[in-house]
Amino acid sequence: MAGEAVTLLVDEREPIPLSALQHAVYCLRQAALIHIERAWADNRFTAEGNVLHAVADKGGKRKIRGVRRVMALPLSCRRLNLSGTADVVEFLEEGEVETAYPLEYKRGKPKLHRADEVQLCAQALCLEEMTGRPVPEGALFYAETKRRVVVPFDADLRRLTEDTVQALAEVLATGRTPPPTTRRERCRACSLLELCRPDAVAKPVRAWRSRMVERSLSSSEVAP
Repeated sequence: MAGEAVTLLVDEREPIPLSALQHAVYCLRQAALIHIERAWADNRFTAEGNVLHAVADKGGKRKIRGVRRVMALPLSCRRLNLSGTADVVEFLEEGEVETAYPLEYKRGKPKLHRADEVQLCAQALCLEEMTGRPVPEGALFYAETKRRVVVPFDADLRRLTEDTVQALAEVLATGRTPPPTTRRERCRACSLLELCRPDAVAKPVRAWRSRMVERSLSSSEVAP
């Protein structure tokens, strides 16, 4: 009404990029280095990924055999404070309505971890909020195998996705990058390996912990 103050409830938090969830599943420290410290370095794997996404990033849409394909579709989810862009979303006609089907392009081949699946599932959560309709599955297209891998958005994947969002949100809220724990096999493929320096940072921490444990055991042995 005129003359009355109107209070708008606006979420002032910076939206979490959908791509950051893939980083967070792969390594929470990597996600913080990129999204808090703004550190980035390309390697062969990231360069191949950039080339693969070049076509989808141009945007556009077309319809083939009853399937409407939209490229570079902006997405958001207010509930989870997410935003980003889907490579491709296919809208499948089901009577008078459409069901969204997110399709994400990835270099290489299917991974042992679930980072790609979590990123895709987050896109589905955005689409469900935006369209008001369930999104039961999507697909990952891998350049090396040149095949789609269908990803059902079941309860376990949805839970993992929302847990990842929560964990990353907490890290971003602190503004502090988590320290590395130990060097892992996947560190070799990380483009931030030289910036992260897990061995240089983690070894002194492990040595300090060992000294503290030894000191604690020694003091307990001489106690009356």
